[in-house]
Amino acid sequence: MNKLVVAISGSSGAIYAKVLLDKLAALSSQWEAVGVVLSDNARLNWELELGPVDFSQYPFDFYEKNDFYAPFASGSARYNTMIVCPCSMGTLARVATGVSTDLITRAADVMLKERRRLILVTRDTPLSLIHINNMKTVTEAGGIICPASPSFYSRPVTVEDLAATVVDRVLDLAGFDLKSFRWGE
Repeated sequence: MNKLVVAISGSSGAIYAKVLLDKLAALSSQWEAVGVVLSDNARLNWELELGPVDFSQYPFDFYEKNDFYAPFASGSARYNTMIVCPCSMGTLARVATGVSTDLITRAADVMLKERRRLILVTRDTPLSLIHINNMKTVTEAGGIICPASPSFYSRPVTVEDLAATVVDRVLDLAGFDLKSFRWGE
């Protein structure tokens, strides 16, 4: 059974995080625990891009960004997957260099050191060589870089449908069983 960390960092793309949380709530039979942590900029971007939110509507445990007593701040808690969605280039850089300044980067560090699944949903564009090298470093350390590049095969109609093409791929990478568009099916 999945024990999952969802981190929402300050990159634009709060719609991806919202669709991810909504889909995880609908997949509640497939996880034991979901811990969520947001950066300060993630909260600001959510309000700017999507409006006010009541996170109490979600069946998850929410943690403050500096709560190093959160269970997933330690490998002994055995959270098996972490998704950072969206993942800012600043968060990517801190993960790539092992700079654990908050709960997001500490949890990512734990995932890498414990050889568990870390999925970074990067959203920024264009990319500098620094960004690309940081992606390479995280990949070499065992993380997965999954850019928030939507697909159009399924003919998405709404912005949420478009975001779901990315989120469904992320949930596939995280090992969830879900019904989504499959090429050739």
